[in-house]
Amino acid sequence: MDGRGLLSPEHESVGVSDAARFDPRRLEIREWLDQHPNPSGRDLAQAGLVAPHLPAPWGRDADVETQLIIDEELTRAAVRRPINPIGIGWAGPTILYAGTDEQQHRWLPKLFSGEEFWCQLFSEPNAGSDLASLTTSAVRDGDEWVISGSKIWTSYAHVATWGILLARTSRDGAPQQGISYFICPMNLPGITIRPLVDMTGDHAFNEVFLDEVRLPADHLIGQVNDGWRLAKVTLGNERVSLSGEGALWGRGPTANDLLAACRGRELSRVVRDELVRCWSHGEILRLLRLRLVSAKLAGREPGAEASVRKALADEHGQEVMSLAQSVAGMAAMLTGVGPDGEQGENGAMWSHGFLYSQALTIGGGTSVVQRNIIAERVLGLPKEPSLDR
Repeated sequence: MDGRGLLSPEHESVGVSDAARFDPRRLEIREWLDQHPNPSGRDLAQAGLVAPHLPAPWGRDADVETQLIIDEELTRAAVRRPINPIGIGWAGPTILYAGTDEQQHRWLPKLFSGEEFWCQLFSEPNAGSDLASLTTSAVRDGDEWVISGSKIWTSYAHVATWGILLARTSRDGAPQQGISYFICPMNLPGITIRPLVDMTGDHAFNEVFLDEVRLPADHLIGQVNDGWRLAKVTLGNERVSLSGEGALWGRGPTANDLLAACRGRELSRVVRDELVRCWSHGEILRLLRLRLVSAKLAGREPGAEASVRKALADEHGQEVMSLAQSVAGMAAMLTGVGPDGEQGENGAMWSHGFLYSQALTIGGGTSVVQRNIIAERVLGLPKEPSLDR
């Protein structure tokens, strides 16, 4: 299903049955919103509305239809969930999957409420796409782990309270067998954060240096040397999260927004054809995303299909932003003019997005890596030959 039978109230008068309009699940959410007209992140988290697909008490065990209803009612009431993408989308599900009850109750409440922001300490200067070659080490010393190494491309490390960290705890066997998964407080002695400013002028990415950082032993998630398996859980959720509706890793404008911005403009036949093609790609990705959500809510971990959608979504994001620039003209790069000719904040959103979109096919697993996963796990092709053979 695509949720079109669960229209938001502004459309309820158009072909919506009473059964859908007065669905008890919808009425329950509306009643809660009436009682909490300006809910805080903590209110939403305690009600299980931040990640409703998760099991109670963190979510509502919501099926696909219920989740769509909740999304619609929150949108109708102009209620925004807490902004904590790495925490809510990636760290939270992994802690829920492998963490102890104590660890879950220690970290998840403020993670879902957005009170504590999270980052991801995975990639290294020589271990990006080939993450298993990471060299950051973790050595047990009594009741602590001593962490030494460096990470790179760590989004928002400079504002994060916690980070999910992969470090090598053994060099025996295959590289994947000696990695462990930790929770790292970002204010510990020995942590140095250096900003990486991208071509948009923003400071989102960072280098993080860990110089004999001491983590309490109970900050290990799961078992020692089992971190690679947990990393795959995180990365699977990452690819689902990065393939949201917006063209910029689930954020920002969509193909529908581009179409609306072009409405009323004089466009050539070629541009009109490109707009139709772009909108069609957006619809296909929307349906693929619903398939992913359905699988996730049915209890299946995201697999290769998440890589399929992310690879397509990254290129679609660049398609949307490049077409917007083409419609707006070259002035957009200098003056921040949107495809509808609007300047100011809305116009700047498009020119900024065009620059930002260049990172889409690299971040969160490059398009080349995604296609390797698709080839091996979906098409059953042989694995790529190792370079050291």
